[in-house]
Amino acid sequence: MLIQSEYDIQFHLLQPTPIVALLHLHPKHDVHLATVPGIDADDRLHAEQLGPNKEPIQDVPVDEYLDSFGNCCSRFLAPAGDLRLHGRSIVTADDFPELQGFNLPQTPIELLPAETLQFLLASRYCEVDLFGSIAHDLFGHLGTGWALAATIRDWVHTKVAFDYKKARPTMTAMDVFSERIGVCRDYQHLAVTLTRCMKIPARYVTGYIGDIRVPFSGPGDFSAWYQIWLDGRWWDMDARHNYPRTGRILMATGRDAADVAITTSFGRADLTHFYVDSFEIDAHGNRVPLVPTLEAPPPAPPTT
Repeated sequence: MLIQSEYDIQFHLLQPTPIVALLHLHPKHDVHLATVPGIDADDRLHAEQLGPNKEPIQDVPVDEYLDSFGNCCSRFLAPAGDLRLHGRSIVTADDFPELQGFNLPQTPIELLPAETLQFLLASRYCEVDLFGSIAHDLFGHLGTGWALAATIRDWVHTKVAFDYKKARPTMTAMDVFSERIGVCRDYQHLAVTLTRCMKIPARYVTGYIGDIRVPFSGPGDFSAWYQIWLDGRWWDMDARHNYPRTGRILMATGRDAADVAITTSFGRADLTHFYVDSFEIDAHGNRVPLVPTLEAPPPAPPTT
């Protein structure tokens, strides 16, 4: 299938402000960029200074680099005034929901690749050092591997209530565990923390999860999920949407949300406009209609 993802984000800046953005698809994404005649979709970040009537008056030069996690980052000096960041990509993705690793065993720590070890440790929002006894009391009797990881995911999904109004940028995994509320990033932080406590590497992920072959769920946004390391690869997990999804598009990975912020401004930047969407299109670039009623998620394909 073809999936088109796009964003248009605007800020008002009181003075020239350095900004770092993680708005590209991940360089190692397992789907491929595609082209559709008549649609400009090259996954390029366009940064523009806007005039009094919100018209573009000049492009802002953007430099790109890879960070220590392999994410493609953009950095630029935004002029004072109104700034617009926009971009679009089209990828070719699988027609079926993401693979599941049923029955996969857990990899002993001494056999893990060195690069996965950091995803067993505490980080800014994932206080592994505070959760050891909690995690073992809850899950220490439940085996290992995929079955254990899926149990943690489903436990968090059941115990935490989604509430945009209660979200805050300083909320940690312990806050989520205590308050039992949050948004998608908070679900993932708690699940990541508990998973690391049980000696399974877990990393935080940002990207797109559009309403693709499911009913409309509301205005688009960037999404968070997480990945676990089993059987020599990373597997997608999602404590907010705890069933296999179709069309999940990876943008960035890190220890937690602090590593993969969509934009980081080194100065005041007031958000004035925010639009994100990710949806299926046909070969001519037309949006594919969503399913009209709520249906059960399709079964996942067998593990290969």
